[in-house]
Amino acid sequence: MLTIAISKGRMQDATLALFARAGIEAKEEALRSRRLLIETADGRCSFIFVKPGDVPTYVEYGVADAGVCGRDVLLESRAEVHEPLDLKLGYCRLAVAGRREVLGEDYNLLATVRVATKFPRITSEYFHERGIPIEVITLSGSVEIAPLLGLSDRVVDLVETGRTLRENGLEVIDVIMESTARLIVNRASFHLKREEISRLIADVGAVVE
Repeated sequence: MLTIAISKGRMQDATLALFARAGIEAKEEALRSRRLLIETADGRCSFIFVKPGDVPTYVEYGVADAGVCGRDVLLESRAEVHEPLDLKLGYCRLAVAGRREVLGEDYNLLATVRVATKFPRITSEYFHERGIPIEVITLSGSVEIAPLLGLSDRVVDLVETGRTLRENGLEVIDVIMESTARLIVNRASFHLKREEISRLIADVGAVVE
């Protein structure tokens, strides 16, 4: 049996629907329960439901043989895993945003920019590559309010429609990367369970649109 880590939240339903089209489906009553570990109807796999940021950790350490998470989460985690499939779900952009009144202003290379984000590693790399000194303020909740309260000068966050930014007086300044959901696989499982993993990749890959 393969164990697959599923991101709870915005991509969960789309991910489960994709797996169902691939013939990997959990019973409806199990999905309606609050259980965080459930088996598929055919007993071929089990799903574990975890926070998006934890998926790469569960897969890297072999608690899960495979998992589904956004490319943004994967790059932030630096997890040592295989990434065989782009599932083309959950498209969004990881972007730098700021208050509308600062749009078009250049960074002062002699002043430290405070940036609020849930992605400290990616954020640090982005600004350091441009020679811009920054102070990263790591938040776990909504970061859009940080510039409004004077906590930060900029934010780096995921953007889908941009509505939340606009309603909080912010605009996208630059897009760091685009992100979609990825199927990731534990390196040991890739070899020790090659037949099962290969079948999983083939079945899911066949229904990716």
